[in-house]
Amino acid sequence: MRTRDAVLTGWFEDHRAFLWGLSYRITGSAADADDVVQETFVRAWQHAPAQLDDPRRWLTRVAVNAARDLLRRRKRRRYVGPWLPTPIETSDDAPPSYEPVVEGRTLEGRYDLLESASFAFLVALEALSPTQRAVLLLRDVFDYSAAEVAAALDLSDGNVRIIHHRARRVMEAYERRRSVPTAPNRIRTDQILQKFLQLVRIGDVKGIERMLAADVKAVTDAGGEFTASRRPIVGARPVARFFARLAASRAGRLDVSIRSINEFPAALLEFTSQRGRRPPRLVLSIDVSAAGLISHVRVIASATKLLGLGATTSPSARLAP
Repeated sequence: MRTRDAVLTGWFEDHRAFLWGLSYRITGSAADADDVVQETFVRAWQHAPAQLDDPRRWLTRVAVNAARDLLRRRKRRRYVGPWLPTPIETSDDAPPSYEPVVEGRTLEGRYDLLESASFAFLVALEALSPTQRAVLLLRDVFDYSAAEVAAALDLSDGNVRIIHHRARRVMEAYERRRSVPTAPNRIRTDQILQKFLQLVRIGDVKGIERMLAADVKAVTDAGGEFTASRRPIVGARPVARFFARLAASRAGRLDVSIRSINEFPAALLEFTSQRGRRPPRLVLSIDVSAAGLISHVRVIASATKLLGLGATTSPSARLAP
């Protein structure tokens, strides 16, 4: 007979990756996902019965409710500037520790696991309430039935269906421009990103502008830690001018490496010299439209959010003033 501690330790080993991946998708934050998983297992140690036919269902219920509570608290706090998700390395060289293993699921949901970890998807979720977000993820990503979601969230089946319908309506804008991280889409994104970086290097405003959709939006998340635009920059010409000045405005060498981050190629930029309150490193991610134009540029400069990304080791490009 296994001791209760042994049972709970087994649960932690078996279900931690799933709970972390689910919590990260709900919150968009690696630190918050860590907190949710820790709180879930603390509650398990304190309150869970030793015998459960389906421990993952019990743990999921606790984790989702903890994540919803955390989201509500975060919404009440003032965030300095635009908010973007924590970047997660998804290199093929390392096992995706963030990736949940979904046992016994058909994975015929509307969104697959890889797409649901992309920046575009996580940003789209920000338009949903915490409960809408949890329902959509469980139904459309993790392929839970309405009855299973109802049990996890203490809702009726009817309420789950209504919430799910409303969440899908909010996601219609994302649906019109969604990009699944297939191999061809990753290759295309990588090629366009590299060309964009080269034009930034030489400050070619017209060349950058030709790569951008007319309504392109550039957003920077520095979390109030560094000097950065606190409003989105919209339009091909303003965005082109902004990035053309990037390399010229910084002294010293700028190392750039292309990484697989949140399932798409993104650039990690590291400045060798510090200047004022400018960020010493940042992640630059793009969305590419069906027409092959850049529709969104996201810059994450918050040092707190970049803690999980290692330094550049083999830069694929170098930008110098």
